[in-house]
Amino acid sequence: MTVASTFATSRRSHLCGELREEHVGETVRLGGWVHRTRSLGSIVFLDLRDRAGLIQAACDPRFSPADVIAAADRLGAETVVEVDGVVARRPAEMVNKDMGTGTIELQVTALRIVGPAVTPAIPVARGKDEKLAAEELRLKHRILDLRRPELQANMILRHRLLQVARHAMSSHGFLEIETPILTKTTPEGARDYLVPSRVHPGEFYALPQSPQIYKQLLMVAGYDRYFQIARCFRDEDLRADRQPEFTQIDLECAFVTQEDVQAVVERVLVALWKEAGHDIAIPFQRLSWSTSMERFGIDKPDLRYGFELENWTAHVQGDAATFVHDGITVGGLLRGIRVPGGAALSRKDIDALAATAKSNGLGGLLWAKRTETGWEGQGAKAFGAGTMEKIGGVIGDLIVAGVGADSVALPAMGQVRLELTRRPEHAPATAHAFCWIVDFPLFELDAASGEHTPSHHPFTSPHPDDVHKLESVPWECRAMHYDAVYNGNELGSGSIRITDPAVQETIFRLLKVPAEEIQRRFGFLLDGLAAGAPPHGGFALGFDRIAMLLAGSTSLRDVIAFPKTTAARALFEGAPSPVSARELAALNIAVSIKEQS
Repeated sequence: MTVASTFATSRRSHLCGELREEHVGETVRLGGWVHRTRSLGSIVFLDLRDRAGLIQAACDPRFSPADVIAAADRLGAETVVEVDGVVARRPAEMVNKDMGTGTIELQVTALRIVGPAVTPAIPVARGKDEKLAAEELRLKHRILDLRRPELQANMILRHRLLQVARHAMSSHGFLEIETPILTKTTPEGARDYLVPSRVHPGEFYALPQSPQIYKQLLMVAGYDRYFQIARCFRDEDLRADRQPEFTQIDLECAFVTQEDVQAVVERVLVALWKEAGHDIAIPFQRLSWSTSMERFGIDKPDLRYGFELENWTAHVQGDAATFVHDGITVGGLLRGIRVPGGAALSRKDIDALAATAKSNGLGGLLWAKRTETGWEGQGAKAFGAGTMEKIGGVIGDLIVAGVGADSVALPAMGQVRLELTRRPEHAPATAHAFCWIVDFPLFELDAASGEHTPSHHPFTSPHPDDVHKLESVPWECRAMHYDAVYNGNELGSGSIRITDPAVQETIFRLLKVPAEEIQRRFGFLLDGLAAGAPPHGGFALGFDRIAMLLAGSTSLRDVIAFPKTTAARALFEGAPSPVSARELAALNIAVSIKEQS
């Protein structure tokens, strides 16, 4: 009985990697890329590859014509061929348990070269111990890199996750609505990519950093529940987990509280993780921003580990060193981490932790080990016996601590904690740790300008209990802003939005946006809110990051088909690139390039 394939066409009957023992005895036609060849005298074996996987194709005088064997023997890697043959069981001693098709092979009766290939610039087939080519080289030859089975598995997973997200959103009554890509420049926390208008000289569109204002206006327009697999663009300095263009699962809903929005996001995340083979429990733990900073020194804590920060200021006794007392006298606090079994760390390991603390602004890291004879180390001397007795601990403990203002000490010690979690001997207590971070500050101080800026964006509603502080002490206001965090990674952010035009104008004024600028840039939003706006809120999940985490990768570039480098360059297609004077003239643009100092 013939087993039909979804992928059958007039030129092939199956995918290489989907054949199994139930196909034994069938005559099939396959098309794929030559992964590798092995010549054993009169017999030639081909590993033939397509997106579904590999199959061994045997060219043997017992069933293959002489011209087929000769052609197979000359094939180079990555040549595209079509082969006809019969599916047969492999002899028991030739079974390959590492291949999905490892119990069968194709006995080739015909072979056609349909896509000759030059010698590949980078290898697609790799041995278990063979290293990947350098990333820059792989990005330059991205087509070959995308053929790697690992990347193809990532792209297939990405596709599956997108379909699950769409189904999950639709099943909860959300409508998929596209918003403009060519839009108006608005503040979203990064620089806009600008697109000149040919028909309106001197004017520019902006590529959206997010669909933020449009999705709010859709709520005003009565659509109640919106979602979009949205492409977003941000001109900012890049990191391994950032790209200038990226994908969000974007959603907005009306007549909701932040708990309603969080419940929807949790259900979407449950569906995504289940598709990747993981069952997770809801609801997620909720932590206030201040609690997260106090306990972990960071607003995206990895809850799989302990090593929580402790406030030991009250433990400081009179025998502590002068610099410890002085640091506390000027408003600093003593923040420390207790590391069970940490006394086994070498001096080199501790010096590395100290370097992390210093690179994050802390003056130094104090440390002490509890041995059978008592506390040892420079921290024990600095704190004195009275303080160490108050801190307590058992034999084998290590403590690390720093004195300073919370604005410095908390994030610095948070980074020390992160380094501790990365040590191989510190296994996580669980595989999946989700949480919500809530009650963020509405504003944060920008170190460069000295001005207060929105912690999220200027459309985030102040906490109802703090609205009265807007005019007097706005930096003390909490925001109706919430982040979803997984294993120390921010999955996305959301907020309840401002629906009162007067409050929205107050926020703009606090941000020192001139009145005429408010109307010019945000008049359409304020007009929309004045037309009758329901209470609403939303969220945006960083889909690329989710795909990266579920694929077990450490770089976004492993789950994006054609990514940019950290310098925002597309090496394969050569973008960005200069354009001709004629094209610039049509856009009424002249280019002036400043010399780099």
